[in-house]
Amino acid sequence: MRSMQLAQIRQIEAVGFRAWPASSVHYDGSWAIRLTANHPSKRLNSVNPLDPGDTDNMEERVAHAIQRFKAHGRPPVFRLSPLAPKELDAYLEGLGWPRFDESFIMVADLEKIDVSDAIDQLPLQDIDRFIDAAIEVHQDDPALKPGLFEVINAIVPARGLFVIEEGSEPVSTAICVQDGALAGLFNIGTLADRRRKGHGRMIVKTAIKWAVQHGAKRGWLQVEADNAGAIALYEKLGFAEAYRYAYRRAPDA
Repeated sequence: MRSMQLAQIRQIEAVGFRAWPASSVHYDGSWAIRLTANHPSKRLNSVNPLDPGDTDNMEERVAHAIQRFKAHGRPPVFRLSPLAPKELDAYLEGLGWPRFDESFIMVADLEKIDVSDAIDQLPLQDIDRFIDAAIEVHQDDPALKPGLFEVINAIVPARGLFVIEEGSEPVSTAICVQDGALAGLFNIGTLADRRRKGHGRMIVKTAIKWAVQHGAKRGWLQVEADNAGAIALYEKLGFAEAYRYAYRRAPDA
């Protein structure tokens, strides 16, 4: 695993919050409590501790966070990156909160990725059209569309919405958010029966090409640790693991 300094992790976490904005963010010390009424994503509905030394009054603060989530009709969830205190992780473990969905943050030097064969594609401006394509590609519940529209529409840094189609059928989608020298990749997916045909590789390269043209130098993305196929694809492109995070949820959630 590539070693990454806490300051660099904080930078990626910060641009990640801007790239995938929650409807509301409340800070309890350095704990960022993110809640989004219209979308159930764990990343949009979780407590994100941002200082390994912030351990004061953990019992009381966890109880307050639980109440805040319940008031919003969301299950209490903590997202634990290397910025989270180890003492907090141990405390939640002691409460019986299961750990789940471990994920990697992977990073790459975009200037070293060969995008000469990438499609020179202008990003979609039509959010509705992109979301319809993404829902079809990921086989998501169409009821998620309003919430996803709200999230994408709220992205402040430059965003690129990319779709690869065969005929009129979307087969692969990706979102790229370019925030200064950093570009984050989200919502990467390929239709199940069109995988292993190069679509995923091509849409990532297309998004990277756009980001580099707009000044991005470094790229980052997140992928679940058990998604071996995606991890292999990203490693071939030049991405490497930088750090990991996982979630804990209340046992009665």
